[in-house]
Amino acid sequence: MTSRTVTLLDVARVAGVSKSTVSDALQGSGRVAEATRERVRAVAEELGYRPNSAARRLRRSSTGAIGLHLPQTATRLDYYMNLAFGAVARAQEEGLDVVLLAPAGVAGGASGRVASRVDGLLVIDPEVGDSAVPGLLDAGVPVVTGERYLGPAAAPSGAVICDNAASLTALLDHVTERGARHPAVLAPAGTSAWATALRATAASWGQEHGVAVALRTVPFAATPQEAEETTLALLRTDPAVDAVICAPDGAAPGVLRAAATAGRTVGTVSVRTAGGATSGRTIGSTTSGHTAGSTTPGRTGEAGTHPRTPLLVASCVDGTATRSAEPPVTAVDLRPAAYGRACAELLCDILAGRTAPDTVRRHAWALETRASTTPPC
Repeated sequence: MTSRTVTLLDVARVAGVSKSTVSDALQGSGRVAEATRERVRAVAEELGYRPNSAARRLRRSSTGAIGLHLPQTATRLDYYMNLAFGAVARAQEEGLDVVLLAPAGVAGGASGRVASRVDGLLVIDPEVGDSAVPGLLDAGVPVVTGERYLGPAAAPSGAVICDNAASLTALLDHVTERGARHPAVLAPAGTSAWATALRATAASWGQEHGVAVALRTVPFAATPQEAEETTLALLRTDPAVDAVICAPDGAAPGVLRAAATAGRTVGTVSVRTAGGATSGRTIGSTTSGHTAGSTTPGRTGEAGTHPRTPLLVASCVDGTATRSAEPPVTAVDLRPAAYGRACAELLCDILAGRTAPDTVRRHAWALETRASTTPPC
């Protein structure tokens, strides 16, 4: 049988119970023994039964809640916490609660139980390798994804997407305008639309501009320590690198530590002139005076010689770590709280009939330039 032909009666016959018992068991209601409830759910899963969402809405009132599914790394990242707060704030304006779905609670074919507790679902940055995602997309309730899902599954009811290729292009263009000639990108591993777009853009931008972009893959939620280790190895094997764009949220301070360890000045550096005096230099920018004979981090310390190439540092995700770093790090502000609001708003609009299914909305980002790539005032 297929999911289009299996009915409650089919499940009841195989499970050896009444149709009403099947309905109560799948919806988590009624006085149904736990053993019977589990048997019914197992049979429904085996037969491929999927609830008719329109019929369910007619039979019962709203649950007053929507579900939120985040990547497993979300608890470590400020970005997802801010996104969740934004989603909660928008849902509350509609009188809806938000249920945070634990990864273990929606894996292994438990989508029917999830759908019985919520009116709709938000699935953020869905990974092809996340076993819970196909079931959530096919749970029988409206689903809005934050970014597209690249794997094979039922299409969501709507999506809110960012132009991630454009954001990385803006960063690469920015460091090039500042004088970088050999940029590197610490791109995230994984199969989310964001990670896939960043890796592809790093390669395509380099080909288009005739620039060798040093691409290194790091974990999706790389720690500052992991970013530091990767950057140190990169600078040792490829000392010509003069800009590092770090993708993972919160990892950029590790790049700054690596630069310090390697003796590379971030953003600006003093340059010894032919006459022996020194002047300040920012890659691709104007100069500002310094006292003759002074030295700065990254210099060889020998008169008349050039310092090591300064390093520009930027991040694909803005947050507390980039804003409070020393120096503050240029970053893409993805506006996570507003993004969470946008995802929740689209789901609320679909649930209320204000927006047709299959709607795709776009979310704007902004480039925040700071001292890690810009000259001092």
